[in-house]
Amino acid sequence: MTANYWNQLYPSTRRPVLAKNVVTTSQPLAAQAGLEMLHRGGNAMDAALAAAITLTVVEPTSNGIGGDAFVLFNQGDQLIGLNASGKSPKKWSRKYFSEYTTMPHNGWDTVTVPGAVSAWVECSRNYGKLEFADLFEPAIRYAREGFLVSPVTANSWALQVDHFNDREDLLSTFAPGGRAPRAGELFKNPCIAETLHKISESKGEAFYHGDLAEKIIAHSKAQGGAMELEDLHSHRVEWVSPLSIDVQNFDLYELPPNGQGLAALIALGICRYFNLESLN
Repeated sequence: MTANYWNQLYPSTRRPVLAKNVVTTSQPLAAQAGLEMLHRGGNAMDAALAAAITLTVVEPTSNGIGGDAFVLFNQGDQLIGLNASGKSPKKWSRKYFSEYTTMPHNGWDTVTVPGAVSAWVECSRNYGKLEFADLFEPAIRYAREGFLVSPVTANSWALQVDHFNDREDLLSTFAPGGRAPRAGELFKNPCIAETLHKISESKGEAFYHGDLAEKIIAHSKAQGGAMELEDLHSHRVEWVSPLSIDVQNFDLYELPPNGQGLAALIALGICRYFNLESLN
């Protein structure tokens, strides 16, 4: 390694982080949650899961318990992929959407079965070291005791809340004072804390088969949604083999469809017909 390696190529004040273990996320509190798991004797999978779970609390504008998950990680000399995206409700059909003239942007007709929780369960069960409930402690702590909202999240939060002024159910959780929390404000989310607690104690069963599942479907029906308990009951993750492409002696791995990784492989496949070094 030469000194030139550390030269900054871009107008940025960021510097390399040198450490034995590193956890990186888009929000520092989530990164700290991952490091906490490492300090407890957990492994990289424990750290990644704790960080992901914490992001549903401290950065709800980009992450949620009701989201999906795609996982790509290395185990020994083998790359392993997990597709934990949920399927569409069984009642969805061409006829069901026949009255729409454009793609719906929000509401239950945009909601597929949430898969993220199942990814947490499967990855912890098969590759984690710590107890499943341990992974939730930082997230539950931030939800119950509160956390200081970061500036980027606050800006996005305000923009998103404005789109749901007619949704009292959503506003009561994410804008309890009638507005989104501002940067630097302490925000507590006791409802999310209770939900995460039930998921952690039941190892995900409450979310797909228990009282949380029943609450999800009750809300779906109240809002005219098509999702039913059977949609949650039948959800399964899929362990998949990653796809790869070689570009100038580098191998890029992505998950196969239904994820978007294939688009990156196709784009790089096109790049093989050009001399990329000449573009520097």
